[in-house]
Amino acid sequence: MEKNIELSLLLMYYGSFITQRQQKFMKLNVDEDLSLSEIAQQEGISRQGVHDTLKRAKLQLFEAEAKLGLVKRTLAVREGLDALEKDILAVDIEEPKKQKLLLLVKALKEIWEV
Repeated sequence: MEKNIELSLLLMYYGSFITQRQQKFMKLNVDEDLSLSEIAQQEGISRQGVHDTLKRAKLQLFEAEAKLGLVKRTLAVREGLDALEKDILAVDIEEPKKQKLLLLVKALKEIWEV
């Protein structure tokens, strides 16, 4: 999985486990794609300060995922639903039943929206 997508998911699931400052820096770096220098300039601190803050935040997010595994589970469910949808489309059943099944898969995907 692409690193920024993974970090974005980790931040979404475990963002409340890190400080507001760490959350802000992570969002600027991951979601807004700002460099360490750009964040440092914007915040009026050193590039090293930004680096250290991000490093600690990422470590905490990865530790939370290692303990709880929510991102891994969510992605596994999503992959399973994608496979199920593909199988439903490939099977030869009456169209109304096929559409009903596809609507159910769609509803489940919305519940697990990532």
